[in-house]
Amino acid sequence: MTDRHIEVSLDKRDVRCTAKLLDDRAPVTCQAVWDALPLGGDVYHAKYARNEIYALLPTFAPQEPPLENPTITPIPGDLCYFTFSGTELATKAYGYGTPQQETVVDLALFYERNNLLLNADVGYVPGIVWGQVVDGLDRMAEACQDLWRAGALGETLSFRRV
Repeated sequence: MTDRHIEVSLDKRDVRCTAKLLDDRAPVTCQAVWDALPLGGDVYHAKYARNEIYALLPTFAPQEPPLENPTITPIPGDLCYFTFSGTELATKAYGYGTPQQETVVDLALFYERNNLLLNADVGYVPGIVWGQVVDGLDRMAEACQDLWRAGALGETLSFRRV
C-alpha cells in the first residue's frame, strides 16, 4: 500500500500542515478516518493534556475502532483519535456548555512536547495515534500558540485528503 496523506488546517488562520496516515500501526482507525474525510469542526485547545488542539465530531465509523497504537504521552505531530460518551464530557469543567447526548469522536493534533493524557476525573485517557505530521508542524505550532493566547472562537480544525 502506498502512503496516504491528509491536510490538517486551522481554516480562519489559513494555516495547514501535512500528515501521513499510520496505516501499518492503526489500520482500522486510519481507514475509518479516510473513509469519512473531509471532517472538521469548532477547534478547542486542551486544558489538561497541554499542547493539543482538537475538534469534537459525531461518530462516523460503522463501528468504533479498537484501541490500536495507543498512547498516553503523545509527541509533537501526533494525530490522535478518542471516543467519548456524552456523559464523560458533561461536567462544567470542560466548558462545552450543555452535555453531549451522543457519543463523540475527538480528533486531536499535538503540536509540542510534554503531553500527558491524564484527566482529573477519570485518570489516564489513552488515544489512538493514527497519523504523524510530516510537513508544516512549525507553522501549525505557532498558530496553536496563538489559538491558546488569542482564543479559538470562530476557528475551525479541518482534516482533508491531499
